[in-house]
Amino acid sequence: MPGIDDVARLAGVSTATVSRALSGNGPVSQQTKARVVQAASELGYVVSSDASSLASGRTRNIGAVVPHLNRWFFTSVIEGAERVLLRSGYDLTLYNLSGDGEERRRVFEHHLLRNRVDAVFTVSLELAEDEVSRLLAIGKPVVGVGGPLPGVRTLTIDDVAVARLATDHLVSLGHRRIAHIGGSHEFDLDFHIPTSRRLGYEESLREAGLPVDERLHRASDFTIPGGYDAAKQLLGTPHERPTAIFAASDEMAIGAILAARDLGLQVPGDVSIIGIDDHPLAEFFGLSTVAQHPVGQGERAAELLLAALDRSRTSAPGRPEPPGHIAPADLIVRSSTAAHP
Repeated sequence: MPGIDDVARLAGVSTATVSRALSGNGPVSQQTKARVVQAASELGYVVSSDASSLASGRTRNIGAVVPHLNRWFFTSVIEGAERVLLRSGYDLTLYNLSGDGEERRRVFEHHLLRNRVDAVFTVSLELAEDEVSRLLAIGKPVVGVGGPLPGVRTLTIDDVAVARLATDHLVSLGHRRIAHIGGSHEFDLDFHIPTSRRLGYEESLREAGLPVDERLHRASDFTIPGGYDAAKQLLGTPHERPTAIFAASDEMAIGAILAARDLGLQVPGDVSIIGIDDHPLAEFFGLSTVAQHPVGQGERAAELLLAALDRSRTSAPGRPEPPGHIAPADLIVRSSTAAHP
């Protein structure tokens, strides 16, 4: 297997010059760099990641921390981030915190702090102040997706606004008895996303002059089975049946569509249904939704993180990051919603 000495001999330069040319650390003329790259290519030489890390002080590895891996949103964000990081020559190490509190402690007190990663991004994970402080104190840039973090650049959607957008769509179609499947303290997530979406739903109703009826709310767990069970309860009594349902996620909305069909109801003839996400199955079910573009959020988060890494080379550790960004969200109308007769 060829080594750095072989590349140096073929290119007619020193091993130190080869190291600078291939790592990008240190001055090397473009002509010399081209000669070194050509020699390395001819020999099939691959730079050792360990050697590169020693020379640059960087691992070229990014840590991604997620609360679960069995949710479509989290994996979609990771997919988008990985595309950008791989193009920039970075590996990605995934830390899944679906276990107990001890697992989380080990990740933040050991794995992320022992120079195994250059930077960290989190997905829908509300970090404690001491967790953020430890990462920033040793100069590790942090980017968050899903909610505000103190001293950290973040990317999020406005959950109240997207819920209002979905509910406003149903109101605009003439629906006055609109149910909601979503937020409760029992199923609340980091950053209180379900609660925020319920607030947006209620704000939309009040602005339209409609009452907020507790009988039209069912708590669920953001899954298809959870949405199915909640919709069965809402639609099971004919004289109290809503004419429309806003579900706080597409998976719950899909569950609601399946429940309506099992009850012999037509969607949208008997009940209109809308969700949030633009899940890959949404188009198949003809589901109207508010798209939050998780792959795009992941790509943008990775871009922000790489920019933070560039700034960290010249900025003091712990320097506060600029404010966060609000990710775009778009109403997509499909066949699951229609005007109330």
